[in-house]
Amino acid sequence: SAEDQSPYMFHLMTMQGKESEEISYETDRMEFIGRGNSRVNPKAMRNPGPLGGNQGSVLDPIVAIRHKITIDPFEKVTLDLITGIAETKTICENLVAKYQDKHHKDRVFELAWTHSQVVLRQINASEADAQLYGRLAGSILFTNALFRADPAILISNRRGQSGLWSYSISGDLPIVLLKIENQDNMALIRQMVQAHAYWRLKGLAVDLVIWNEEHNVYRQIFQNDIQALIPDEIRDRPGGIFVRGSDQISNEDRILFQTVARINISDSGGGTLKDHIIRKAPVKVVIPYINSIQTNLPDVTSIPLPKELVFFNGLGGFQPDGSEYLIAINNKNKTPAPWVNVIANPGFGTIISESGNAYTWTENAHELRLTPWNNDPVCDTGGEAFYLRDEESGHFWSTTLLPAGGETSYITRHGFGYSIFEHLEDGIHSEMTVYVDMEEAIKFIVLKIRNQSGRPRKLSATGYTEWVLGDTRTKTAMHIQTEMDPDSGALFAKNPYNIEFGNRVAFFDVDYLKKTFTADRTEFIGRNGTLQNPDAMSRIKLSGKIGLALDPCAAIQVPFDVADGEEQEIIFRLGAGKDSIDASKLARQFRGSDAAHVSLEKVKNYWTNTIGALQVETPDAAINIITNGWLTYQTLSSRLWGRSGFYQSGGAFGFRDQLQDVLSLLHAAPQLARKQILLCAAHQFKEGDVQHWWHPPIGRGVRTRISDDFLWLPFVTSLYILHTEDTGILDEVSPFLEGRLLNDGEESYYDLPVISSKSATLYGHCVQAIKHGFRYGEHGLPL
Repeated sequence: SAEDQSPYMFHLMTMQGKESEEISYETDRMEFIGRGNSRVNPKAMRNPGPLGGNQGSVLDPIVAIRHKITIDPFEKVTLDLITGIAETKTICENLVAKYQDKHHKDRVFELAWTHSQVVLRQINASEADAQLYGRLAGSILFTNALFRADPAILISNRRGQSGLWSYSISGDLPIVLLKIENQDNMALIRQMVQAHAYWRLKGLAVDLVIWNEEHNVYRQIFQNDIQALIPDEIRDRPGGIFVRGSDQISNEDRILFQTVARINISDSGGGTLKDHIIRKAPVKVVIPYINSIQTNLPDVTSIPLPKELVFFNGLGGFQPDGSEYLIAINNKNKTPAPWVNVIANPGFGTIISESGNAYTWTENAHELRLTPWNNDPVCDTGGEAFYLRDEESGHFWSTTLLPAGGETSYITRHGFGYSIFEHLEDGIHSEMTVYVDMEEAIKFIVLKIRNQSGRPRKLSATGYTEWVLGDTRTKTAMHIQTEMDPDSGALFAKNPYNIEFGNRVAFFDVDYLKKTFTADRTEFIGRNGTLQNPDAMSRIKLSGKIGLALDPCAAIQVPFDVADGEEQEIIFRLGAGKDSIDASKLARQFRGSDAAHVSLEKVKNYWTNTIGALQVETPDAAINIITNGWLTYQTLSSRLWGRSGFYQSGGAFGFRDQLQDVLSLLHAAPQLARKQILLCAAHQFKEGDVQHWWHPPIGRGVRTRISDDFLWLPFVTSLYILHTEDTGILDEVSPFLEGRLLNDGEESYYDLPVISSKSATLYGHCVQAIKHGFRYGEHGLPL
């Protein structure tokens, strides 16, 4: 609000033992990191001069300071980095002045040590205890398979998050589960209660669940003893401790609790908490590294852009007929922002940028993402990648500029319903075509590899996808289960913990029988690794690791030989089914190059027929190119079907927004306008107002006081009838919705309304909307 005061932050670097020769700063993340780079290789670290000095209202703010110093042999210099926050700019300036003094900085560390000792004394813990609890905290924040339940338990779970609610546990916070069978092990309970107190004092909110599994006559006494250890203010409250007797929990819910717990500890093995942690030693399966040979790549000429491109801007331009937009990029010349193609059908889609960064969804671009959505225009990172590798030299590169671009330029071609990426590296020409089937939930990544090197080559193609199966990976990753489907051979993934989409099954597949795979992202990328240089691309093969409690992904590697002048085609497929049967059927249905090629032809035919229905000819060639195809394509693919883009991935239908969108389709696809009109009618409340937006397929959305949404229904309906003369649409019957009315002073609420038993024709819905608009204020003015 206007009364709220925005806080100020400061970032300070000071030096002891040397005077700085030059101080510079940067507050613009784009300038510091650079387009297509990352924090691993920021542009600023390749430029030895001063930082840019940008300040003010930058779009993507950071704080960075650079000091230039010269250090003589055996000379010692100490740098202090200080970051702080305060309510006002004046306070920040005073803090900056204060911490120029070395004694004040040293005092901070002394006080921090003193505070940590006070915290430990407060909970009667030692420094060794704190180290132990810190190790456990790492497995709470970052899921560790060693502390998860056994795979047999995980795979048997059939319940989702809502199964926790009857135990007063929301499931929104991390859960730590302690199972106690013997009352002689009270010391272990005390340690876990102490660990919980330590985490709470450090700001880590955790639900600690303690199961009393004592079965003798003293069980209730034991229960009381456990409860006595727990302060009243944290008992059975979010971020607190929950004690339950095993007799209160059904077997189905026992499996659920063990499945969702990030840490499972049982006293059955005996010993202290430290003993339990020591017993969790990891077992590593080591895949040998490839014998890479350092070679100098031959000088090659990049694939040139066609000379006849129109409206060329130095990086890209249109084909003369407007059918494609071509872009030439390399590691030094990149587009100023992501230039993307939104490729979709009514229930499935993907967004892919000129650099190859992509994310894919099914049913809802926000609620059920198959792979991660990252709207970072600077780094343009993603969770999908495809690589080629020379098996003799070990040299590898990605088939798109990111994440591991090769030495020469890439040509990107965004077309209607597809994108193509071409590259020539070390005598190997690759062409990768990405598209989505017009009807089914499946995406094709078709790789054509042609050997132009003058000699036979041994190569491999690797496809990688990072699973989400929900909205964000941080919430879903620990719940994702992976397996190989015995019927199709595809890699499956599902998230049974997802309340609304727990039955959905995603798959990743390739036609080649000779392949290796892994479902473990940690194996593929490596500890602290990146997709720019994943550990798996330095090893001879993938391990075949798959199952539960992994860092979930799907990676497939296909080795193949290609003679000089020969071309090989490798087709990866990414998709999803309503359940495992549907997913298996879909994977088998589209196996083989014929199925993939037929699907691409259907894509091209659909868009040719749809955008060809509306053509204009004006004196302005730019207007002609944009209008004759691209505006209709983007409205339908991005706005109506995908409801997603690079910067925003809402996934929801907007009552007003999509009705406005379909007005532009009255010429090209009037049947889609009709469908959207009737869909919106079914999202009108019986009082006449409507859902401002809602998430398909469930229908959860917002009810608001916005006063024009509902009037778009009669307006668009009338324009549709004027254009099509389809008066029959007025007789179509749709139900109303029912939900609680907005309270006084309440602007909106988010909920899942119920379908009313009351229904009306479209004409009735339109009349109801108009009547609802006849609302006037105390001065007789329309509201």
